[in-house]
Amino acid sequence: MSIDAPRDVWLPIPPDEIDGLPEGLDYLFWDGGEGGDQAYPGDPARCAVYVVPYMKRQQVRVRPLREMRNLRVVQTLTAGVDDITARLSDLAPGVRLCNARGVHEASTAELALALTLAALRGIPGFVRAQDREQWRSGFHPALADKNVLIVGYGAIGAAIEDRLVPFEVARVARVARSQRTTARGLVHPFTELPALLPEADVVVLSTPLDETTRGLVDGAFLARMKDGALLVNVARGPVVDTKALLAELETGRLTAALDVTDPEPLPQGHPLWHAPGVLISPHVGGPTSAFLPRAKRLLVDQLGRYVNQEPLRHVILTTGVAGA
Repeated sequence: MSIDAPRDVWLPIPPDEIDGLPEGLDYLFWDGGEGGDQAYPGDPARCAVYVVPYMKRQQVRVRPLREMRNLRVVQTLTAGVDDITARLSDLAPGVRLCNARGVHEASTAELALALTLAALRGIPGFVRAQDREQWRSGFHPALADKNVLIVGYGAIGAAIEDRLVPFEVARVARVARSQRTTARGLVHPFTELPALLPEADVVVLSTPLDETTRGLVDGAFLARMKDGALLVNVARGPVVDTKALLAELETGRLTAALDVTDPEPLPQGHPLWHAPGVLISPHVGGPTSAFLPRAKRLLVDQLGRYVNQEPLRHVILTTGVAGA
């Protein structure tokens, strides 16, 4: 690094709690505070690497960007970067945006499986019956022998399939932007979704949110799903057209398990809360005990690469480059 290069790194984790941070940088703690109005730890214009606060409102996460005139890297602690890509105009050219690949795969895949099993086996009904001290037995579908379609086959999608294997599913079909072959088999392109949807008993959404996936699960998509199928969303709320989903849920033709919604947070009084056949968790795919150690390892590795002028991992885009 040049002696005149900016050296401030804004971290949402106190730097004294991260072992192995490389020397040669000035580490400042900023996580936005409880209300998002925490004073900046230093001059934003001196910030070289901005690690975006985790589990804060978008207004908090993007607030310093416009003043970070010498920024070199934005590192999110989320797999999705849609909150930052929506504000690329605030960034100077040449800023690398990196996501947190490797941090959330385990916990998000766990939740995808938990939501699938809970919805299929009727766990929400058991909990409500327990609250009323009622013993309500009955027949419920198993995950075994089901056809599962994973829409969005990146690191999280692959981790979901890893956890499906021991459950004796009949088949896993994989869909991503473009066709490729993995160790587990063929990954179909999005263009083949119309042919794959009617065969799936469970459809799991784990795709990033961008302009190609916003509203992907619309009325036509849902209409192609087979009667009685389960939709599981651990991606982003706007991937699904909420109005179209509500229409299918109200008929009882489909069921859903949603960790993310549109709008989010889901406001009181919204019809999705009480739609038949829906299980909702409050966007908790990532925040588990698995998060912090993986996030720290990512930061130590990335900042070491930055100091040593080595290629960064998980670069989604560079501002000012065609296509960014």
